[in-house]
Amino acid sequence: MLTDNTSVTEIKGIGPETAQDLEAIGVRTVNDLFEYFPYRYENYELRDLTTVKHDEKITVEGKVHSEPSLRYFSKKKSRLTVRVFVDRFLITAVMFNRPFLKKQLKIGDTLTLTGKWDQHRAAIVVSEFKRGVQKRASLIEPVYPVKGKLTVKQIRKFMTTAFNQYSSNIIDPLPAVLRQKYRLINRMEALKALHFPLDYNQLKQARRRMVYEELLLFQLRMQAFKQTKRENGKSTAIPVSKEAVDHFIKSLPFPLTKAQKRVSNEILTDLSKPYHMNRLLQGDVGSGKTVVAAINLFAVARAGFQGALMVPTEILAEQHAESLQDLLSPHDMTVALLTSAVKGKKRQELLNRLESGAIDILIGTHAVIQEDVNFKKLGLVVTDEQHRFGVEQRRTLRSKGENPDVLYMTATPIPRTLAISAFGDMDISTIDELPAGRKSIETYWTKHDMLNRVLAFVERELKKGRQAYVICPLIEESEQLDVQNAIDVHAQLQHCFKSFNVGLMHGRLSAQEKDEIMAGFKDNRFQVLVSTTVVEVGVNVPNATLMVIYDAQRFGLAQLHQLRGRVGRGSEQSYCILIADAKSEISQERMRIMTETTDGFKLSEYDLQLRGPGDFFGQKQSGLPDFKIADVVHDYRTLDVARSDAEAMIHSKSFWKDEACFYLRKILADSGVFEKERLD
Repeated sequence: MLTDNTSVTEIKGIGPETAQDLEAIGVRTVNDLFEYFPYRYENYELRDLTTVKHDEKITVEGKVHSEPSLRYFSKKKSRLTVRVFVDRFLITAVMFNRPFLKKQLKIGDTLTLTGKWDQHRAAIVVSEFKRGVQKRASLIEPVYPVKGKLTVKQIRKFMTTAFNQYSSNIIDPLPAVLRQKYRLINRMEALKALHFPLDYNQLKQARRRMVYEELLLFQLRMQAFKQTKRENGKSTAIPVSKEAVDHFIKSLPFPLTKAQKRVSNEILTDLSKPYHMNRLLQGDVGSGKTVVAAINLFAVARAGFQGALMVPTEILAEQHAESLQDLLSPHDMTVALLTSAVKGKKRQELLNRLESGAIDILIGTHAVIQEDVNFKKLGLVVTDEQHRFGVEQRRTLRSKGENPDVLYMTATPIPRTLAISAFGDMDISTIDELPAGRKSIETYWTKHDMLNRVLAFVERELKKGRQAYVICPLIEESEQLDVQNAIDVHAQLQHCFKSFNVGLMHGRLSAQEKDEIMAGFKDNRFQVLVSTTVVEVGVNVPNATLMVIYDAQRFGLAQLHQLRGRVGRGSEQSYCILIADAKSEISQERMRIMTETTDGFKLSEYDLQLRGPGDFFGQKQSGLPDFKIADVVHDYRTLDVARSDAEAMIHSKSFWKDEACFYLRKILADSGVFEKERLD
């Protein structure tokens, strides 16, 4: 880490124009350049053909055994083949569009060939070749991501010059005690080995060192931010009455699961402490998060405070208002609903009652964060499906009270590795079991040529008085993607199910239109609902027992699981049918996993492995950082260690005084972590 931010223009050979090109890839300073890591390495080490796998990229050295053979496909396209002796093997070298070599290659010439190995034909499809033996400074060459006019060769050249000029300026922020504890090489050695590796073992040690550093710095920021919020976020301790809460839980029409009891206690403990709660409650579809929210809203209201629950859609708000009304009104608590549908005199009357404290719990959409909505004494804010709201919306709701406690809820099971990364500044509670008596949803995978049998099964369910969702990936026909679209499927199903009403819902409809159609389905005015993924979140239709998903290979596991969770909410057996002509191995694996497990947390781990962290949330607003070298999937053990180390440091007095930790403290200060709300 450089003590200054020396501009890349100070590196010999980099002028203003090249500096602009480098800025486009995020490289402004010498330190940025040092931390611009290769995304892969070309290995030019000579290989023994007995150890090579089919389709592997290899480098071999051998002698020309016979005259080259040349064949033209057109004026500009040609294929040259030549037999080459490599050790004791006679192989074929295939070179495209290099006809001039026909005259140049002579029997007995030594060639160094790099390319893809075709094991079945004992041939190498050559991408690079050199006459004579290989003369490279390093047999492992870094390959950097480039764009615009920049080339990999240029980056390598700039890197060499930068190390010659500035390697002595590299400061190691890690204290010696940590380096010794984990046997880590110093920063300068690590950076040099990543850009100029001599062998793979050196590369492994360098990567190990830099991954730990990156994850430790990230976790230090997270833990410091958490601590700062805690110190700056003094909030009123809510006097939770254990007796009243126990009485409320006993009055519920069903017993709580062990997981519900555990997470309720975690949240209630936070509420009773004099600092701001910032907790994420995650639980699979149908795991009973709403009841946990109800217990805590009850505790807050019983202590003389108000609670608010914000949800993304009006129909969800109505659903929550209905269920919370049933649970809380027998205990003399007033629950009110505020959506954009509440207008005029009725709205003003509601706002007056809220400000006077006559309303204990307010449930609503983003209407609850409008400027004229004021609470008398807001103690707890619950945000359902929190990823659907932007940072500003969540912040506005929090500002409605004097630093109220905040509980975020999500039905998207987040793998532990991502939870530690994306929500490192939050405490996390997980409901990891379903209520007793819930029937598991039977899931089947079938191909498009079985569609008639699927539709016959749907019709049998409809005749029993049940309802069905049919999900499609696109709204209208697309030339690019050969997938079923909602408009065509809607027309087809109207023809198939003439005795039933078939509704259509998609993202181009207004919020009001979507709510009307969803309400129609909930009230059984539509028996079949054809939709895009807009039904993914939250509406409870106990009579819907069938989820049919067209072109299921287009969806990730987490999304398929969310969609499947729309059914199985009543007492009848429910089914999910995945229609997918899955051709790739990954698609087939996804379909297989879906039919084998209904555990959202297991599925989320699979999804993470199959798709990688970048695709997991689907949206960049997830809060997952762009790590330069670490990979939270493969480096999850290091992430755990870094989190534990960071937590210990932040809470240790010596960290804030020890000279050996000076640079870690400086990096923290420079990141803005101590400025309130900066990292929200």
